[in-house]
Amino acid sequence: MELLNKVQEAIQSYPQIDAASVAKNTAEIVEKAAENAQKDVYKTLLSCLDLTTLSVSDTEEKVKAMVNKVNQFQSNYPDLPNVGAICVYPAMVPTVRQNLKVQGVDIASVAGGFPAAQTFVEVKVAETSLAVMEGADEIDMVLGVGEFLSGNYDKVFEDITEIKAACGEAKLKVILETGALEKPERIYTAAIIALEAGADFIKTSTGKEVSAATVEAAYVMTLAIKAFEKKSGKKIGFKPAGGISTTEEAVKYYTIVKENLGEAWLNNGLFRIGASRLANDLMTSLGEKAYF
Repeated sequence: MELLNKVQEAIQSYPQIDAASVAKNTAEIVEKAAENAQKDVYKTLLSCLDLTTLSVSDTEEKVKAMVNKVNQFQSNYPDLPNVGAICVYPAMVPTVRQNLKVQGVDIASVAGGFPAAQTFVEVKVAETSLAVMEGADEIDMVLGVGEFLSGNYDKVFEDITEIKAACGEAKLKVILETGALEKPERIYTAAIIALEAGADFIKTSTGKEVSAATVEAAYVMTLAIKAFEKKSGKKIGFKPAGGISTTEEAVKYYTIVKENLGEAWLNNGLFRIGASRLANDLMTSLGEKAYF
């Protein structure tokens, strides 16, 4: 009960939001996206990409092929930045680590019961620890949506803090699964819990649910990040993911980050996009052939 009270107090210390303002303000920001439809922005988006494969049919050969494309990218395209990270399942982390030859590209792993988080916290912690031990620089975990919807905020908070501790030096991205939360107020509250629990990034979606990332969810989450920075002085990253497959869509998320958080966030230290199909659309937008 004491922890629950502390979590509730933390939530109440933030400014409140309402759905009508979210819809209005998001629409106004998205209207500005056309201003950012330019090649320098496309390059930034490419550098912020988490090149991802999270398929039931993933094999070592498939992952090696993806890693080799990343290894050869700068030789083939010296004027373009490489991707920010390669994101895979935990069992594929050793394959990425053994084959990745270039500097500046992180190894990200989903863990902590991805994609539903419906398992024991001990399993989540063990999976996270193993992924980090095998070479993961970043962990993408899923917030306990079922517990959250039941009002068990203390349990949600506690799970994140335990997985954060298991990360050691690795960064922790907390996936809110915003499509399941549905309401802006819920998304905002979930974001606050994740931030207060120690997330280094907050992320929209797993890409495994029908409803994935939306610009409204992104707007709400960046509001939470901005409020957290004002309260704590800490800059936390933002990662939209799930269903973002075109340059036009990606530019909308870039614009939300730019307008709500500012230029300081427009780099792969604080902004990532999770996608498997977006990379080639960005290449096309940059006047190149599909590569990935």
